[in-house]
Amino acid sequence: MTPATSGARADIAILGGGLAGGLIALALRRADPSMAVVLIEAGETLGGNHRWSWFESDLPQGGAALLAPFRKIHWPAGYDVHFPEHSRRLESTYLSLASADFDAALRRELAQSTIHTGRNVASVDARGATLEGGERIEARCVIDARGFILSDAFEGGWQVFMGRHLRTDAPHDVDRPIVMDAKVRQHDAFRFVYTLPLAADELFVEDTYYQDSPVLDRAALSSRIERYCDAMGWQGEPIGFETGVLPVITGGDLARYQRQVRVPGVTIAGARAMIAHPLTSYTLPFAVETALLVAENRDLPGEQMAALLEAHARRVWQRTGFYRMLGKMLFGAAKPEERYRIFSRFYRLSPGLIERFYAARSTTPDKLRVLTGKPPVPIPHALRALASHRPPLAPPEGTADNG
Repeated sequence: MTPATSGARADIAILGGGLAGGLIALALRRADPSMAVVLIEAGETLGGNHRWSWFESDLPQGGAALLAPFRKIHWPAGYDVHFPEHSRRLESTYLSLASADFDAALRRELAQSTIHTGRNVASVDARGATLEGGERIEARCVIDARGFILSDAFEGGWQVFMGRHLRTDAPHDVDRPIVMDAKVRQHDAFRFVYTLPLAADELFVEDTYYQDSPVLDRAALSSRIERYCDAMGWQGEPIGFETGVLPVITGGDLARYQRQVRVPGVTIAGARAMIAHPLTSYTLPFAVETALLVAENRDLPGEQMAALLEAHARRVWQRTGFYRMLGKMLFGAAKPEERYRIFSRFYRLSPGLIERFYAARSTTPDKLRVLTGKPPVPIPHALRALASHRPPLAPPEGTADNG
């Protein structure tokens, strides 16, 4: 841990060393190595315990260069999906980045004085941040990227998952990702298993649920992963795991949320700013886009940077309305055990349409194609879902993880 120094000054102070904050720090370093940047993270490592995956075509211009320092696994031969009605192999290049590699690259690329881990922020204002213990970081521009804040300004459902990193006793012979295996029992939710072959004897197996509540039952999910691995013939020892409970946004009032989280003169970024895919919870392409935007405008005063990213968040909200509508139909128009049919139909569409969907860049013809044809849910149910409201995404404290 690099301790903060009382009275330290920086051009830009970034709060939160997750994906959004870390990429902003890296983009600033690459744009201007002389700029004094401070990256403050409450945990002992940057990026937490996560794995981020994306299609090669998801990245904006300049994105591949920004991600070049990170050790990534990529599968140029594409990926598979499985549903009760059909299976399909798609040839799109798929990539994945582990948080351990994220942390290692940032520590290698950033100036030694930049990273401050194990530091909790007590308060923040337009001129800097005060850490627990009273230490103060002064900055011309403060960027808060400390993660999504649950708010009743939004409504929707939840994406709940548990992932296990497994070292197999023998080569597993899986040569490409299985991005979605929905042949598994649905358990009162849209459930699928996601598998990444990380090495000849390593797999990452994740059990994922689109469900109405944020409850994560660790014991149940762990046993289901074990049964899935047994059924696939994968035997071995777990060497790591991760869990997550992510909001699936189906509607809400961004302006009200921005008023709730706004600190005058402080820039809000990442999931905290609602800059993410509302249906899939994908964040990496959005984090890359934001990091490049900040670096391009790095000399702005704090108040102007805050206004710039608030406007950027509004643009992202506007361009992702289609996916919030689909999320409302997913949760409201189909019985939980029948929700998989929506994705089963979706994965019969063109590979380009599927890639643009995950990157939140669907064209008008894409949207029409998704909505036309034989509907996977009854039309009256879909219309009722669109006219209804989902529960607010502000569950009682303590309900998000019963494990």
